[in-house]
Amino acid sequence: MTSLLLFLGAAGATFIFAFILVPLVIALGQAFGFYTVVREGTCHVYTLFGSVLGVLREPGLHILPARFGPAAFIVNLFGKCTVLDMRLDQRYLRSQPVNSEEGAPMGIGVWYEMAISDPVAYLFKNADPQGSLAANVSNAVVRTLSNMPLAEMLENRHAMSQAVRAEVSPKSMEWGYKLGSVYVRKVHFRDAGMIRQIEAKVVNRLRQVTSAILQDGANQVSIITNTAERQAAIAFAQAQAIRPKILGAALNRISVDREVSDALFAILELQNISESGARVTFIPSSGEPQLLPDLLAAAPSQSTRDTTPLRSGGG
Repeated sequence: MTSLLLFLGAAGATFIFAFILVPLVIALGQAFGFYTVVREGTCHVYTLFGSVLGVLREPGLHILPARFGPAAFIVNLFGKCTVLDMRLDQRYLRSQPVNSEEGAPMGIGVWYEMAISDPVAYLFKNADPQGSLAANVSNAVVRTLSNMPLAEMLENRHAMSQAVRAEVSPKSMEWGYKLGSVYVRKVHFRDAGMIRQIEAKVVNRLRQVTSAILQDGANQVSIITNTAERQAAIAFAQAQAIRPKILGAALNRISVDREVSDALFAILELQNISESGARVTFIPSSGEPQLLPDLLAAAPSQSTRDTTPLRSGGG
């Protein structure tokens, strides 16, 4: 029982010390200005009775009496501690109105980075440093980028960004703000009528280019077709010119043998007769002169009497 009571007493004392006394001591130490903790990317500016007592920029634990002396114990009671965000910030200004050298109304979108460089100047030299910096950037865009040639304004954005940054940086440093990168992100036309005219011109140009491509393709096809037809005509003409020579050489070889020549021409004659579709009458051969009775016997009908009879050799 005694050991249990000792254990419960030790557990209760530990709980009171760890969860009540330690947080209370820490809170009292911060409240009375004994120490403070500066987080990463922040800055503490202490002011007392209207004057700056000190600035803490290094992250970590800081013992205030060692930095500010006895005034550290009353700074939280009669003074003020301002915590500033020292991290890099970004902002984008949309469609800043400028005019080109040709008089075209243009809009320019500017993206820029900024960060606090001097905490004291940031707090006391300007009531609204961010708004003042944005107004300064906007005015610099209008001053430095107006009356530029339209082609240069649409193409050369790097030089425009450098010109705006060089214009804004000296003034921003006086307010405790450091201007980082500046980039002209967008350049566009602000007049809706001009935009429609440009779109119409672009569409007409695309149609012209498309028509030119189609016409060029048709011309190329015509050239290829005409070339092929010309070469084919030349080849057919050459073949037509060579054909008599080839037939003559073949007939010359055939005429060497009399029987082969006669048989060939007889076959050709019969082929021509059969392909002509004419009516043919065969007359039997006989030793007696009976040509007229044979013709009468083989006479065709009345509807075909006008047909010219043909006599084939041989029987």
